Amino acid sequence: MLCATHHPYAPKRTNMPLRQWFLWTFAAVCGILSKKGVLGMQIDKKLLRRLFLLAAGCLVFAWILLDTEQASSAAKSLWNLISPFVAGAVIAFVFNVPMRAIERQLDGIHKEGLRRVLSIVLTIAALALVIMFVVEMLAPQIQVTVAALTEQIPTFIEQTAAKLVKLMDDNPDMKAWIMDVADLESLEWTKILKDSMSFLGNQMSTVMGSAVNVIGSVTSGIVNLVVSIAFAVYCLARKEILARQGRRILYSLIPEKTGDEIIRILRLTNSTFSNFISGQCLEACILGCLFAVTMAIFRMPYIPLVSVIIAVTALVPVVGAFVGCVLGAFFILVDNPLQALTFVAMFLILQQLENNLIYPRVVGTSIGLPGMWVLVAVTVGGELMGVFGMLLMIPLASVLYTLAREFTNKRLAQRNIPEEKLQDHPPELQSRFKQNRERKKRRRLQKMKEQFLKMQKEKEDKDSQ
Repeated sequence: MLCATHHPYAPKRTNMPLRQWFLWTFAAVCGILSKKGVLGMQIDKKLLRRLFLLAAGCLVFAWILLDTEQASSAAKSLWNLISPFVAGAVIAFVFNVPMRAIERQLDGIHKEGLRRVLSIVLTIAALALVIMFVVEMLAPQIQVTVAALTEQIPTFIEQTAAKLVKLMDDNPDMKAWIMDVADLESLEWTKILKDSMSFLGNQMSTVMGSAVNVIGSVTSGIVNLVVSIAFAVYCLARKEILARQGRRILYSLIPEKTGDEIIRILRLTNSTFSNFISGQCLEACILGCLFAVTMAIFRMPYIPLVSVIIAVTALVPVVGAFVGCVLGAFFILVDNPLQALTFVAMFLILQQLENNLIYPRVVGTSIGLPGMWVLVAVTVGGELMGVFGMLLMIPLASVLYTLAREFTNKRLAQRNIPEEKLQDHPPELQSRFKQNRERKKRRRLQKMKEQFLKMQKEKEDKDSQ
């Protein structure tokens, strides 16, 4: 039996690490397979390629298991290298949704290149205007709210302190117990102050180092953002060429039937994600307008601020609106605590309306995912990747749900499973349920007829008297 130690180029040391054993084993397998056969037997090229890929996959998997730290470091370095381009691809995909709508409105321009450039410029300008509108709407309101908080918090603290003092005066036993537990008189306030100042002085160097790191991170983030936007613009400008090149590479590497299936899945993914993005934005706008109108009816403060916050946070499915509710209730609480409670009650009512009527029709129908799986997708995505995971998992779950449904229907059709066996109940139970429903319906009609005759008879008796 051949092994790595029998290979002529294997090292002579016996205390070789296990990782090197895998390397030499892989080299031995490649050397054997490269001699037009295995142990003198001819081998098919397709099988040879599969064996080579299998050996390479086993080698990579073994390296990950044996040197997890180095593999993690390599994966992190690779992600840092490609993350601007991944972000650019995501930005291009999001921008492509409004760009296609704008490009359809520019059909009068016959030059395709000019039409594409104008659509990209108008898309970026429109999104920039939306961001500027949101910032312009939020900044003054936040400034006013912070000023109100600055003015009202000292008063609130004084009122709370006065109430606590009054509570202590009214309950001397409680005051004595708290003083005994706290033992405030035995504390060495001078020593505590000196230790605090010494701690702050020792932490200054750490704070300065952290500030330098933050500045470096911000600079790197700005550079990555510029690279991502430039890459996104390039992808949007040449998306047909990139798609054609991708198809050529795909069909050159895999069989045609498999390539057709991959293209179909990619088109389904593109359609699902596009519908989700447009539906989620439309649903957020509807919810923000609904809150603005309702708050205006109840004469609540901070209507523009709260409605914009609700609309922006509603872009995150399921949990985003609740974050907007907490922020909106906090801003209203500063002005009027009673109206904050009214706002929370109003939010719960509107949230039920949105979950049962608006969201299923606007977003649910566009992605074709039942509500239960939406909740599962949001939970799993949030646990794995936070807010980005919530946005990513819903359309991804919709694609998986569609593929699973198609696969199930195809397998059922191949196996010729009768439709009766796929029902909730057997045929005999279904006929029994149908008979029971008809019997109840006849009884209900008979009862209504008897009540009508009874009322008519009472009316005739009353008229005769």
